[in-house]
Amino acid sequence: MVKFGLRLSQNRAPEYPPEAYMDYDKLKEIIHELKKKKLARVDSTTREVSLTAPPPTNAAGRQLTADDSPVNEEDFYSTIDKELAKVESFTLQQVTELRKQIDNVENEVKGWVTSTTATAATSTGHKMNESQIESSRESADTVAKSFLILEKYVNINFMGFHKILKKHDKNSPQHQCKQFYINRMHQQAWVRGDYSDVVVRLSNIYSALRDDHAAEENKDGGQQSFLRSTTKYWVRTEDVSKVKYAILKHLPVFLQKTSTGESDSQLTNSVYFDNDQLELYHGRLDKTPGAIAYRLRWYGAGNPKLVFCERKTHRDTWTGEASVKERFTVDESEVKQVLNDKYPIDEKRKEMQSKKGATADEVDGWETLVREMIQVVQVKQLVPTMRTQYMRTAFQIPFDATVRISLDTNLCMISERGYDTLGGAKWFRDPEKPLADNEITRFPHAVLEVKLELGGANAEPPQWVTDLQNSGMLYEVHKFSKFIHGCAALLPEYVRSVPYWVDDASIRDSILRSGGGRILVKQDHDTGVGPGANEVYDHLLPFGNVKEPRLDAKGRTANTASLVKGVDESPAKGAVATAEHYYADADVTEEEMLNSTLRGCCEDTCAGWMFPFCSGYNDDILTPTSVQKIEPKIFFANERTFLHWLHSGVTLYTIAAGILAFASDANSMTAHWYAMALLPISLGFCLYALHLFLWRSEKIKTRIPGRWDDSRGPLILGTTLCCVLFINFVMKCKEIRKYNNLLGYEL
Repeated sequence: MVKFGLRLSQNRAPEYPPEAYMDYDKLKEIIHELKKKKLARVDSTTREVSLTAPPPTNAAGRQLTADDSPVNEEDFYSTIDKELAKVESFTLQQVTELRKQIDNVENEVKGWVTSTTATAATSTGHKMNESQIESSRESADTVAKSFLILEKYVNINFMGFHKILKKHDKNSPQHQCKQFYINRMHQQAWVRGDYSDVVVRLSNIYSALRDDHAAEENKDGGQQSFLRSTTKYWVRTEDVSKVKYAILKHLPVFLQKTSTGESDSQLTNSVYFDNDQLELYHGRLDKTPGAIAYRLRWYGAGNPKLVFCERKTHRDTWTGEASVKERFTVDESEVKQVLNDKYPIDEKRKEMQSKKGATADEVDGWETLVREMIQVVQVKQLVPTMRTQYMRTAFQIPFDATVRISLDTNLCMISERGYDTLGGAKWFRDPEKPLADNEITRFPHAVLEVKLELGGANAEPPQWVTDLQNSGMLYEVHKFSKFIHGCAALLPEYVRSVPYWVDDASIRDSILRSGGGRILVKQDHDTGVGPGANEVYDHLLPFGNVKEPRLDAKGRTANTASLVKGVDESPAKGAVATAEHYYADADVTEEEMLNSTLRGCCEDTCAGWMFPFCSGYNDDILTPTSVQKIEPKIFFANERTFLHWLHSGVTLYTIAAGILAFASDANSMTAHWYAMALLPISLGFCLYALHLFLWRSEKIKTRIPGRWDDSRGPLILGTTLCCVLFINFVMKCKEIRKYNNLLGYEL
């Protein structure tokens, strides 16, 4: 393990002077000096003193408070205060410089945009505009990369102060001060400062350079069939800014109005309802068809004003249906009426028709939804159970649903159990009252959700989305749910089963702090995971389990190449830790990546079981964190394929047996040769069918992503059969020619 002092020196940005960083070595030397001192402690229980009596002494006859060493605790406190002030001053100075640079880029972009608008479009002017766009984009990239370097500077110093304070308290337990300084740091501008305005302004610059408005006007509004997909990822806190930067280069930030201006994120609260048996929780966890999630959501800080009543219904995609989310809005004062079945539906229906101009179909659909949601509260006896709270940053080009991305940070789950709802009048916990440790759990990662709507000309996801997924910063967590995680962590005594991700090593501490330890395995557990899915699918956990943690693992696709090759190449080849190139495999071309992937997929095929000399199959295959969804029809398709191959083998065997049984004595040698050539081929078809079935069954069981087809087996068997048929055809032609010659004819 690398010592932090060495790590600090190795991770200094070349753009910053060394003295800008905290003097970790100096503070460490002070701690070592303090450790050598063995002063007797003053009796802290004495509450009286005498002004005429001499002070107490130690065994050497010196006063207990005497200090012969030139270093004392005051030196440590004063030094760390100076270091904190130095880091804060440097950070604020760099932020000021960054904002000036952004001002220059904004003025530059506004200048050429105004000039282009005022000047008639010519071919020469178009070329000049393209060069200006490229120049402005490079300037914006420089600002963004400088901001990422600054964030790395803040993180390395923040960690350094944590390390040195922990070391101080360990060596001087009678003068512990870590908690005091940690609280103090969180009150300083370099830690708590909100620099989201940098993200907002960069987003506006990139949006102007992309000309998003023109893209919106040229949007094809025809009717198309779309393939919709939603994928959720965990993002480390240290990678949040990098991910934001990677996205805003292609999608604008959906700006939020706040009291201090425009921000890139908005506070979001969602209160989930369930009954005493947690029926909705277990339905969503088991993915029962028709399972619902019932929640009340509002946006912004403070008490809610406009509340969204939402219902999410799960549908299995293999049935041809899609999961849906439906909602309607009510005023906060009307929530009690909705929960108590006293909502004036008829009055609201008339209001929608008269004031809002809604059509009859829209009103009927709204009424059906409202009545169903009111009814489910009464039938299932739903009460407030769990609240999720987070800051949401949304990325989307207006009116373009091709790619929509949301990033949730500062995620926490709050238990809504344990207080009187007053008959529905109170449906969320009083924010002014403090929360106990077992009433809140803070999630250590940000949650990224990518929604794709592909169809027509956009049948494939944009390349930049694929690059982001392969960046090593995203950790795919299949079907992650904030509601499910909150219930499992905060209501462990009520749940009958828990989601698979609770065994992940990176979130274990947060669950323990919230009192959910009963859902976790012990530190010395044999497998490190609880009973259930993780015992079979050990690759589901992004950061490993408590027994085999992988806290430094790359994102879900960083190990794809090593997955198919059976070689652990962590960290991923080409992964660069600098701010300029933070994508994994950044120096590998798309063609090279495709070729390497295809090579691996062809090597790891069923043909390798039958022909090990041409296969790269490895029993120690490294499993990834991504999960390939399995639908029930895949199992039946595997069985049908097995039966088809088996049928072909039996058919060939029947033909060979018939030839052997009915061949005449005159042509027995040729017929017997042909039949004996078909028999091993028919046996090969049967063996191949069995191996193919078992191989695909294992793929389905482990859900390993990649190609599940065999590109070699059918080619080898088909070629062999064609060769036998061709040889038989040639021999028959010779026999016919010979027979004709005997009769005096020419072929």
